Amino acid sequence: MIAFKNNIPLVRFDDGSIMDFESRWLSEGLARAASRAGYQKWWLAEHVTETVVTYLRNDFDGSVVALPQLCTTVQSVLQVIGYADVATHFEPLPPPVRLSLATLAQEAGAGYELLFFRLLQNQLRAIADSPSLRVELFDLHPCVKLLRCAKNWSTDCTGLRAEIVRFVREELDLSPRAAELNLQLS
Repeated sequence: MIAFKNNIPLVRFDDGSIMDFESRWLSEGLARAASRAGYQKWWLAEHVTETVVTYLRNDFDGSVVALPQLCTTVQSVLQVIGYADVATHFEPLPPPVRLSLATLAQEAGAGYELLFFRLLQNQLRAIADSPSLRVELFDLHPCVKLLRCAKNWSTDCTGLRAEIVRFVREELDLSPRAAELNLQLS
């Protein structure tokens, strides 16, 4: 038997890709729909999300929920609580893009910073061209240690970390979609 994260099914997108269901992802989509419907600070997004999560956890029969089915569920909840106007504006957000910087550093090879930055630039440009609005870059600390071939953190590591952060920000700022991208770097 396969156990899913928090007993919630996976989400299958129209292109066939699958991701873990994330409450934050759904809440952000609900907040965006509410904003389009004229509710700028809609406090119900998390409550609606919890209702959907409860349904998926307790009543949904399956290990994967197709995106159209999830949208129908969300829209039904919104209509039942009297927010049909929000339901008409609801569109699920594209899945977030996640990129392990340590994996890129391993691909480049220990100590090969120039290749790492080229690989990172290619990935960031592809992300900027994707429909995703949330970008999660992680494993910065292990990435820096790999590139510096360091067992312990040093001032060289601190300098390289700052250089990577600056590079990511500058690269994403070049995108015409820079204002709508939500970057998380850890």
